[in-house]
Amino acid sequence: MCRWTPPVAHLCPEAALASLCLACFTLLLVTAGTATGACPPGVGHEPLQVLAGGINCSWTLERHTRSYNHLEGDVRLRRLYSANKFFLCIDKTGKVDGTRRKNYADSLMEIRSVSVGVVAIKSVSTGLYLAMSKKGTLFGSVKYNPSCKFKERIEENGYNTYASLRWKHGGRQMFVSLNGRGKPRRGHKARRRHPSTHFLPMLPS
Repeated sequence: MCRWTPPVAHLCPEAALASLCLACFTLLLVTAGTATGACPPGVGHEPLQVLAGGINCSWTLERHTRSYNHLEGDVRLRRLYSANKFFLCIDKTGKVDGTRRKNYADSLMEIRSVSVGVVAIKSVSTGLYLAMSKKGTLFGSVKYNPSCKFKERIEENGYNTYASLRWKHGGRQMFVSLNGRGKPRRGHKARRRHPSTHFLPMLPS
């Protein structure tokens, strides 16, 4: 919690104090996530508004997992590096696997946002889409279809998880996952908390 009180003129210049408070709020918002709290009616949660009005208002900051709010059509080139230290790849036969080779051509992915928080993942070299079957098996699809849609979510540890948008198993989400040997796991055997489901989107080098 960071509590701000009106500046005292004789202690420091108003401009310097305002800058210090703004830096404090910015740092807290960036490192802790979303700000929520009780402010006077009509004030809202804008730090700049509070600073300008000289209002004494406090925030409670909490960290939480969240989905990427990408605009539809947003495209990123990334290599998906798992917490198990493998790069996700799709070869020309449609086989999904993990590799230790950082610059392996089949591991460069085009991640395209198809709706808010939902992405399609395609291998740049093979042109195949990452897809998941009803049984939770990962494979490369020639054509884009509903099985190629994944819910992208950033977790508290900074890694991303990718869950099938179309398929579930017993009401539970099925995740893209690579085991300790770099082999894909069935979606229904993976859980959000498992390191095998955690991927870090890395910029190509």
